[in-house]
Amino acid sequence: MTQTIQSDEFRSAVARLSVPGMGTEVVGPLLANLIQLLRPRRVLEVGMGYTTPFLAAALADAEKTVAAESLALAAKTREHLAAGRALDDAWLLAEPPLVTPSLHLEPYRPRLAAVDNLSIADSSAGRVREVLTELGLDDRVTVVNADLKDSLGKLPEGFAPIDFAWVDAWECLWFFDHFWDLIDPDGGLIVMHYLMTYPEGDAVRRYLEKFQQRNPGELEVVSLLESQKLMQNSVTILRRTSGAKKRRYAGTGGRIDYSPQLLSDAERHLRLVAEAHGSLAGPA
Repeated sequence: MTQTIQSDEFRSAVARLSVPGMGTEVVGPLLANLIQLLRPRRVLEVGMGYTTPFLAAALADAEKTVAAESLALAAKTREHLAAGRALDDAWLLAEPPLVTPSLHLEPYRPRLAAVDNLSIADSSAGRVREVLTELGLDDRVTVVNADLKDSLGKLPEGFAPIDFAWVDAWECLWFFDHFWDLIDPDGGLIVMHYLMTYPEGDAVRRYLEKFQQRNPGELEVVSLLESQKLMQNSVTILRRTSGAKKRRYAGTGGRIDYSPQLLSDAERHLRLVAEAHGSLAGPA
């Protein structure tokens, strides 16, 4: 049975992977929250360790949440339409509130690949598999035991576009130059560790700024500083935007547009759930 990141069992297990000099005790939960927010399908980690179980558990939680949400969404849609009512605010705010049917038109089966050559003596990467197994998360992670520069051809089949990448390695610049085209142009994220407060990291950020200037509309960048730390004290988030789709669900004032497309998506989702699960008695 898998453990959520809030459980005592999870916290106890991942504590064995904590290495003070790596500075990821806050980053692990941050990554997990980003996974829950974004619901990526293909997640890449470069540099295994304390953060790996957070990523794997967050993906397991997200998959479970999506499955329950889909059933509940279909149940409320069926009830609403059976009563002869159009989609409206009452439908929108019923459990699960605010959810768009379009998200649930394709199965959600997220995958995580982790690249590490297990060569850093001070890293906890070598103990990650044991902790993943203990937490019931070992089948969630495909480990690519290789140097980053040798890993491109060793990723799982069909592992593109990458929706979310966590890079906790010195080769951030090499990763950007060689993996950027694999990142989903519709808002895919790269989160890089520790590019602030030291010269080489500053150089990487300047390189990214110049890339932005040469390629307008290609990416957004924000760096977040853990100001209480002397090192391992930041994350830099890159969001690829060259193929970002325009999503407008509401009009002026944020009022939802209950459009024919929204109704069509809701009806299609209802049919898909009925085909998969039979008649629905109510929310899961």
